[in-house]
Amino acid sequence: MHAPMDLSTRSAAKRSAVLALNQRYQAEMSSLTQASLDQLIASSAYARSFGDVDGFLIAFDQSSVYAGENFRWFKARFDRFVYVDRVAVAPASQGQGIAKALYADLFTWTSAQGHSLVTCEVNIDPPNPASARLHNELGFRQIDTAVVSGGAKTVAYLTHDMSAS
Repeated sequence: MHAPMDLSTRSAAKRSAVLALNQRYQAEMSSLTQASLDQLIASSAYARSFGDVDGFLIAFDQSSVYAGENFRWFKARFDRFVYVDRVAVAPASQGQGIAKALYADLFTWTSAQGHSLVTCEVNIDPPNPASARLHNELGFRQIDTAVVSGGAKTVAYLTHDMSAS
């Protein structure tokens, strides 16, 4: 299996493929335009894709300039953390370990940056059971829930303390 590639160095065509994958899962992750995706990548601490855009992961750390509602929730509670904003795997590539490979790379990067806490949220309503299973398998633990997006979603806030591993 190849290593994930930095999204900021991928071609415009590859970033367009990332956008298409994001839009496929917009109910779970929220809709983006190419400009807003490019802005997310530029302001992220970590943004990588796997293979021929078989999957991608975008994350921020506490010093990132990002106004996302869930990111702000973690920022209000933790001094130092990495927040996974979105992760997706193309339908044809699911079940091949791509999400786990992206997370393994993120965890390596997180440790190299001196972080020990990785955070994210998973939709409870509407439910996202595949994401809930993945994050449970990776050792994330729920610390709270919240109603977000003006009442449109309920999420579980999760943390993974890498220093406890």
